Order: sequence, then C-alpha cells, then structure tokens
Amino acid sequence: MNIALTHLQRLEAESIHIFREVAAAFAKPVMLYSVGKDSSEEKSRAKERIFSFRNAQHVWDPKNQRPEMWKIFNTRIATGESIRVFPLSNWTELDIWQYILQEDIPIVPLYFAKERPVVERDGMLILRDDDRMQLRPGETVENRLVRFRTLGCYPLTGAIESAADTLEAIVGEMLMARTSERQGRLIDRDEAGSMEKKKREGYF
Repeated sequence: MNIALTHLQRLEAESIHIFREVAAAFAKPVMLYSVGKDSSEEKSRAKERIFSFRNAQHVWDPKNQRPEMWKIFNTRIATGESIRVFPLSNWTELDIWQYILQEDIPIVPLYFAKERPVVERDGMLILRDDDRMQLRPGETVENRLVRFRTLGCYPLTGAIESAADTLEAIVGEMLMARTSERQGRLIDRDEAGSMEKKKREGYF
C-alpha cells in the first residue's frame, strides 16, 4: 500500500537518507550545527551539491562539482581531502519554519517580534542593548517592534520590523516574504563578504 507523503515528510526522509549515507561512507564523521538555518535560500547554494567536495586546503571549487543524479553521492576522497554535507540543502526558510511549527521545536526568542532598542545604520536595524555599539554622529536609539530572521555575530546582524510573535505568525509572514533572510547579514552585502567567496576560502 503506497502512502502519499507530505512535502515536509519527503524533505525529512531525504535528510535522514543523507545522514545514513554519511554514517555508512565515512569513518569519523563530525556534525557541526550553528543553531542557524539561514543559508538554505542564499544564491550560492544553488551552485553547490549536498555532498560538497573540498580539496586538501579545504577550498570549495564550484567548477569542480560532482554530479548527484538519482541521489547517488560520490564519497571518494584522497588523503587530506574532505567532504562537507548539507542535509537541509533542499529546505527553504519557509520549510524550516513549517517544520518547527509542526514538531513544536523550541527556538531562540530573538526570532519572535518584540519591542527592542535598535539603531538604523547602513539601511539595517541593529540591536543596541548595551554599550558595546558606539553611536555615530546623528544616530539615535529607538524602541521598535522587530524580530530577527537570521542570527549571527554582533553587531553584523540586522533585525526586521515585524509583529510576528508566534510561530503561526512567522509562518504567515514567510508566505509573503520576497527576500532572502541573508539580507539581514551586513557581511553578505557585497562580493568581498559573500557566502560564495567564504566557501571558496574554506570558511563554510
């Protein structure tokens, strides 16, 4: 009897399959988790595969990709080489939020909208809740209803104006979103700080 899977169930099954492939193919797999989910919609990810080959210098070369047809992964590596695996590559930001809502997964409160002290700088709303961030001439602190779509290093992560203070409201907001959550990362605004450049340099 064939049972039709939902969209989230298909994504979940694919991710579990990827984890099993890693466990079967590598002697000492290491799992890294940043508690983030904000790179799945970033445009350089479209160039990358789920199994991302890195050379001995830990550099990713987008022109040296291995095909992944029919979910067959090439896991062969030479001494010094490595592979980084992204089991959530096919998940969108909306998928992540819908899964969090479905499974009732606890999340960091900064993802929820709340009145917070922010400074508008370079087109971004930067949280200023202590004296680490020095104000520039003309800048003022305002209490605004904001939340974070992405969480990163202080003070490089901008908030967005939002009234979404529940998981249901966040999902509703994401259904209307037309920008990547990485738009909130100041370091991703130009080529010098782009995610693709970081991947080439071995950062991701």
